[in-house]
Amino acid sequence: MNIFDVAGSAMTAQSQRMNVTASNLANAESVAGPDGQPYRAKQVVFEVAASGRRDIGGVRVSGVIEDPSPAKLVFDPKSPHANAQGYVAMPNVNVVEEMTNMISASRSYQANVEVLNTAKTLMVKTLTIGQ
Repeated sequence: MNIFDVAGSAMTAQSQRMNVTASNLANAESVAGPDGQPYRAKQVVFEVAASGRRDIGGVRVSGVIEDPSPAKLVFDPKSPHANAQGYVAMPNVNVVEEMTNMISASRSYQANVEVLNTAKTLMVKTLTIGQ
């Protein structure tokens, strides 16, 4: 696995993390999904994508899991989704955490782009040695 594979795998993984974060933010106020339950926040789990003979390698997404934290209850007796006590179960999405995840994923993606650009520059300079 070379540097381009490692940085590329990180960019792919961070892109998927951004997609999950966008889905969480888009559904932060979704009271009911296709199953009639409130949306559950999702989280991306990464793992090392090591090459066969070395301990180093890229990263890959091993799965997308649901956040186990409970749904938020909001008192809104007029809502058609309210229970007998007047509470509506809202998604367990924490907008502040999602924005932090989005910024972190964006910075990681940018750092890997910079790695690729630096590696490319070094290779071009290596080719010009002796000219």
